[in-house]
Amino acid sequence: MKDFSLMIKQYTQYTLYLTALYVLGWGFTSYETLFLSLSLGALFSLYMLWSMYRKITKLNEAIDKGKKFFTIGTVSRLALAGLLALLAIRYPDTFNIVGLVVGLMTPYILILVHALLQIRRLSKQ
Repeated sequence: MKDFSLMIKQYTQYTLYLTALYVLGWGFTSYETLFLSLSLGALFSLYMLWSMYRKITKLNEAIDKGKKFFTIGTVSRLALAGLLALLAIRYPDTFNIVGLVVGLMTPYILILVHALLQIRRLSKQ
């Protein structure tokens, strides 16, 4: 489980770096709506990643103790994504739906890239 917590720390750190780049893009380019949407989506996705990590650690503890655990919070994460979609629909001049979706996918893209790099590194050994 320590490897999992280390990976979550790395994904959080990388997501925060990308969010900082999104904020810089919002402040210094003419694409304010896109970069604002990217940064808001990435921040919400960071919360979702933390929530999933917390639920999985509780699930692991419940399994170790032989207890039942019924949910890993999928509904709450879907509701949060729906809230972001409603925000983009309600304020289309401020938020871009594509930017919000890509921002929401930021940690998952990082996880995919990390996995591909690990596979490539292991295949070279």
